[in-house]
Amino acid sequence: MKNGILGELANSVRTVPNFPIEGIMFRDITPILSNHKLLSGLMDKIVKDLEHLGWYPDIIVGPEARGFIFGPLLSTRLNNSFVPIRKPGKLPSKTVKIDYTLEYGSGSLEIHEDAILPGQKVLIIDDLLATGGTVSACIDLCKKLGGEVIGTVFIIELEGLGARDLLRNTPIYSLLKFPA
Repeated sequence: MKNGILGELANSVRTVPNFPIEGIMFRDITPILSNHKLLSGLMDKIVKDLEHLGWYPDIIVGPEARGFIFGPLLSTRLNNSFVPIRKPGKLPSKTVKIDYTLEYGSGSLEIHEDAILPGQKVLIIDDLLATGGTVSACIDLCKKLGGEVIGTVFIIELEGLGARDLLRNTPIYSLLKFPA
């Protein structure tokens, strides 16, 4: 049993069987989002742990949709910028696009072509690490723009789906781990 903030977070994650498709155990973080004290404590923990890890990003990147929640919260705590990575056709300026696979399908992601400057240190944050397909695509997009991905942050990591093998060249920090 985890104590403190990690225990509160773990106890707040709701498991929804067979969502979005049959056989998936969806880990729902909306109960965390509805508790402003827990959400603030989560951000405090991430900031403290990033400092301990020695990760000092210039920019925070978050994929659609839940990376949009945690990314701006973290960027305001670290006093740096947030860059969204979105599904195709959602960004208004010129973009770079990549196709990828995820736990229950496939997709494409885009980033503005001027969103990251060459040499900027990038930290990617999202709610969940499963197979690693989404974050791998984000890493590739950031690198295409010349960014240096210094690490990835996840609230939840689903173990046993191969993400750590796929991302073996990129540091991973996750707060909670659940079986797939």
